[in-house]
Amino acid sequence: MHIDYSTAIAYAFGLILIYIVGRVLLAPLRIVLKLVYNALIGGIILVILNFFGSHFGLSIAVNPITALIVGFLGVPGIIILFVVKYILSAG
Repeated sequence: MHIDYSTAIAYAFGLILIYIVGRVLLAPLRIVLKLVYNALIGGIILVILNFFGSHFGLSIAVNPITALIVGFLGVPGIIILFVVKYILSAG
């Protein structure tokens, strides 16, 4: 069986190109999936915090913005939201 080297090189180039395109397209998808995951975790944390914090008069509205802030920043995000809420309610 005779293998043409130009065909083999074309197949190899095609496979490399498919790999590169796949990596380029998966990077934004991973970022979006991580963003959604962090927002869900942030929302759950806010719901739990509001459940226990309601006994002490502490609550933060659960919406996509606050969920993303808590999802991205974690505990510092919760603290920032409480500080901002305190500043805006005091003024």
